[in-house]
Formats: sequence, C-alpha cells, structure tokens
Amino acid sequence: MILPIVAYGDPVLRKKAVEISEDYPQLETLIANMWETMYNAAGVGLAAPQVGLDIRLFLVDTSPFSDDEELTEAERQQLQGFKKVFINATITEEEGEEWTFNEGCLSIPDIREDVNRKPQINITYYDTDFNKHTETFDGLLARVIQHEYDHIEGVLFTDKLSSLKKRLLKGRLDKITKGKIQVDYKMRFPQLKRGR
Repeated sequence: MILPIVAYGDPVLRKKAVEISEDYPQLETLIANMWETMYNAAGVGLAAPQVGLDIRLFLVDTSPFSDDEELTEAERQQLQGFKKVFINATITEEEGEEWTFNEGCLSIPDIREDVNRKPQINITYYDTDFNKHTETFDGLLARVIQHEYDHIEGVLFTDKLSSLKKRLLKGRLDKITKGKIQVDYKMRFPQLKRGR
C-alpha cells in the first residue's frame, strides 16, 4: 500500500525517533509499504518519519544511481545491488574530508541543494530478522545512508545549508508546508491537516 509522504513542516520530521523491538506491530507490512511508497515516488531512500512514524527505521535502494556515467565500474557495482533495511541504526563514526553532492528529499519536493558530508561512515544496525550488523560504507552509498539516518535524528538536509541559503529557500519551504506544490506522489501536508 502506498503511504502518504509527510511534507516539510510536519513536527514528526523534527523528532528524534525511538528504537523498536522485533515485535513491533505489523513491521513486515510497514516495510513492504515503505518500499512501495519509495519506488512510487522514485526515491532511493525512505525513513519512517517520512511516513509519519517516529521510529528508527529506514530503507535504501541505490540501484537508480548505478546508471550515472561519471561513476567508476567499482562504484557502479557497489550501488547496483545495494538494497537494505536499517532498524535502530547508530552511526558511530564519520571520517574523511567532506565532499559536496546535490541532494533532494521526498519530503521537500522540488528543492535540491549541495550538501557537504564526510565520505565514510561506520554504522551499527539491525536487519529485518533483528540480526545486528556493524559495517563501513563510503562514497555515494554512505551519503544516502547519512541522509536517511538524519531523518531518524530529526534532521533535514536543509539544516546543513548556510543561513543565507536557508533564507533564500524560506518562501519555497513555506509553500511546501502549505501544500502549494504539485507532486506526482501522495503527500500529507501539515497545514492542511490542521484545517489551515
């Protein structure tokens, strides 16, 4: 089932999400619905707060990035088969010299900006069988994971922009909050929810 994606301005996007246990109600169905929602919106990642749930869960499928002609063959291979669910994730380390990449977000449609992030992360998380993993990721893979991880920490990519850039975007962000935007996927707008 395709779920509505929560728009910028909704308080759930600002909450630090809570951990869940393996008996979380209908977890398998939720994850299936999140995959369907993400693919329907042509995303490469989706976090539970983006569907209105303040829980530490996000998923990533970087296959669409593997078509980028600027990538090396090794990078293309790494992105091609990467599809993963992260439960109760914690990034324990971010390393290296920050690099810039143009990011967007399904909760903030039609806004893309350059964001600086460290190129390598160490992350501990649980998979869908609640097996614990500690892994290191780098490059574009690390960036997608960092972006989704930020969501479960109550952080949006626009928070990482300069104060000037934030001021310039304020009007466009307000329009998103008010639902004055055209998107080709289902969204839930905070202003509309409260009856304007």
